[in-house]
Amino acid sequence: MNRETKTTVPPAGGPDSPERRRFLTGLCLGLSALASAVVSIPVLGFVLAPLLRKEERAWRRVGSVEAFKVGATVAVTFPNATSVTWDGSAGRTAAWLRRMKDQEFVAFAISCTHLGCPVQWKEDANLFMCPCHGGVYYSNGEVAGGPPPRPLPRYNVRVRDGQVEIETAPIPFV
Repeated sequence: MNRETKTTVPPAGGPDSPERRRFLTGLCLGLSALASAVVSIPVLGFVLAPLLRKEERAWRRVGSVEAFKVGATVAVTFPNATSVTWDGSAGRTAAWLRRMKDQEFVAFAISCTHLGCPVQWKEDANLFMCPCHGGVYYSNGEVAGGPPPRPLPRYNVRVRDGQVEIETAPIPFV
């Protein structure tokens, strides 16, 4: 018995043809690349936007020069740089302001550099103290003890037209 082996070649353009397989592979790769681009562009925008955005700063009046005694440290409140009318009290921040000389002021952030708790000025001890974790700062804002890793940040202060102004930033710098 003589059996003949027949090999069948699928017709060109059929379901198993190499051209169709190449086309579908290219189509899948192209659609995958398009989907990746559609997803990654917003993600990249979210990640890179803070690097490219100009930080908003604003000078806020906190009172007249005569309202502050030389050598006294007082808490002052003012609107954040990015606050809007409907923020209410959440759009306000505070600082410790000290009048050094006639026209010279220094302002410290009210937030501890350890975990951001509000520090308190203790006049009798001449120290800033954090009630949360025992952070202590000297009157110049340098760390005296406890867990704070850095001194209290300072705000820029100026006197303009008899008014004391503090330069604010949109995010507290803890």
